[in-house]
Amino acid sequence: MGKKDQSREEEKLNQRVESVLQLVKKQSPPLTPKQEKFCNNACIERFLRAKGDNVKKAAKHLRACLAWRETIGTENLIADEFSTEIAEGVAYVAGHDEESRPIIVLTIKQDYQKFHSQKLFTRLLVFTLEVAIATMPKNTQQFVLLLDASFFRSASAFMNLLLAALKIVAEYYPGRLYKAFVIDPPSLFSYLWKGVRPFVELSTATMVVSSLDYEESLDFNDFTSYPRASSLRFDPSSIKSTAKVGSCSSSRFSFTVSHHFDSLKPWYLTLTSDTSASKVGPTASPSPLGPALISPLNARSLSFASPAARTPRGNISMRKSLFPSTPLPQRSKAFEPVKVNHPRTPRPSFLQSPAMFFRRDSHVSTKAEKSRESFMPFLKFYRRPYDEMIYRSMMRPPLGGLISIVKRGHMSVSQRF
Repeated sequence: MGKKDQSREEEKLNQRVESVLQLVKKQSPPLTPKQEKFCNNACIERFLRAKGDNVKKAAKHLRACLAWRETIGTENLIADEFSTEIAEGVAYVAGHDEESRPIIVLTIKQDYQKFHSQKLFTRLLVFTLEVAIATMPKNTQQFVLLLDASFFRSASAFMNLLLAALKIVAEYYPGRLYKAFVIDPPSLFSYLWKGVRPFVELSTATMVVSSLDYEESLDFNDFTSYPRASSLRFDPSSIKSTAKVGSCSSSRFSFTVSHHFDSLKPWYLTLTSDTSASKVGPTASPSPLGPALISPLNARSLSFASPAARTPRGNISMRKSLFPSTPLPQRSKAFEPVKVNHPRTPRPSFLQSPAMFFRRDSHVSTKAEKSRESFMPFLKFYRRPYDEMIYRSMMRPPLGGLISIVKRGHMSVSQRF
């Protein structure tokens, strides 16, 4: 019974495919040979699944897609038009996963849209998608999209770029996207994404991940010697500190920093000559004045010292003769702790925020863990350094243009994957 039911479903699907193709051919203008080659059975099945097996809607959608491809000029796209983008690795195919799905990586910077039009970005994205589709085996119909957002400072600017890319994939490449990962977006992107996500068609296949969650991964430490393109965000760990804790001396002065940073003033300045023993700071001095004895040669104002350092020590009359200044306030005999009444956090009310009572914290954690596990198989493609020669070798004619560096037949298995 199972085989009979399966055969019946296949027959119904073939009938729907034929009816869609007939509706498309009836409309004017007639299909070109390249358009007829594009409208194969697998393509029509994807459009049918996108429209819920509705023949009329699928035919209308397919016809609109053919008209759009004609206006974009997908048949005339070549690599020579995007030589700068290909050289910099703005958009490229990084390889194939275990199921032979191509991995598309977009590393577009925020300034790219200032100097390039939206039409040029669309043509670049379509060219990259066509290269990825051309490298698919016969039994593979989907690709993976990795969007590196670490070069963006504005969440709204990246949101516009993401929505434009997802709209093109959803409308003109239905059923092609397996998963899309947004990597290291700006801080405000999560709030914008929550508001826009219900209206995005491919939101269920889009996940937001952070590369910092995979820094301790032991499986991909081999890529640490191949740094990716520089990001706009400052990484303090990338710059070696030149600060030293110790002493520094010259012909006249000697400056020493103590290792005890919790001390009042962990530094002191001394004269290198033996005739003067003047010191500044918490040094051990037998003088009755303590460490505050300063000669006229190196005397400095105490206005930079802390209030505790300006506290009179030893003989106050001698100190006043040396440093006439405004008298300090008297000390209190006993320290009385001051109680600070912090404002109390009001309890959430059902009338104010009903969603607080239905929120599940465990659901958020499991969702983050699911996104992290889903991105793990594609992490190596994100960290892998870009190689223009390998990417150009994936371009089949006429996408490769006039420049051909390496033939695909001469590639090794490690370069393909």
